Amino acid sequence: YLRLGKEAAAHNQTHQDYLLALLEGEVIQRDENAQKLRLTRARFPVIKTLDSFDFTAIPALNKAQVLELSRGSFIDRRENVILIGSYGTGKTHLAIALSIAACRQGKRVRFYTAAGLINELLEAQAQLRVSKLEATLAKCDLIVLDELGFVPFTKEGAEALFTFCSSRYERGSLIITTNLDFVRWKEVFGDEALTGALLDRLTHRCHILEMNGQSFRFKESLRTKEKVMT
Repeated sequence: YLRLGKEAAAHNQTHQDYLLALLEGEVIQRDENAQKLRLTRARFPVIKTLDSFDFTAIPALNKAQVLELSRGSFIDRRENVILIGSYGTGKTHLAIALSIAACRQGKRVRFYTAAGLINELLEAQAQLRVSKLEATLAKCDLIVLDELGFVPFTKEGAEALFTFCSSRYERGSLIITTNLDFVRWKEVFGDEALTGALLDRLTHRCHILEMNGQSFRFKESLRTKEKVMT
């Protein structure tokens, strides 16, 4: 405020112009604080943006489609995004980048690993507070489920995740990353009928991005070894 007052005096601004500048500064500060709060509540493990994603490493990935998704209209339409690909190809990077873009657009976002969400759902069931957790998650415009398929689920875990995803159907968006093709999802859910019903809901209104290529982490490891040897 002191700085704005000095600037107003130096430039002979009217009292009205000074108040307008003061109000604009307050609005900008509130927006920045709200954005920081949304990013904190999303609980991202790391911060990743599209600017740092190497699209040239995954030639089959449609960059234009990814950039369109970053505009967030799929969230307004309550559609899902599923990123399928082998280990280390940047699925989590893209999921976080799209989610951060959503936070900056004013969307409420929450990041989970698939196993982490299942653990939280089962713990809430055991403590008889599952309704409270479900109500909290229902307020999120977008929820990320990372690493679906890394470990098989228990019967109780698979059913809890199925119930959760069903509750999101046409009510809120999901971004899911997985290393498994759809035909292999039964390996982690264990039940063919449940898997089929889940896929039917998830893929009904969905953008599916295939991300097959050489692992970013593997290539980075090779570059590091080459530097050491030279």
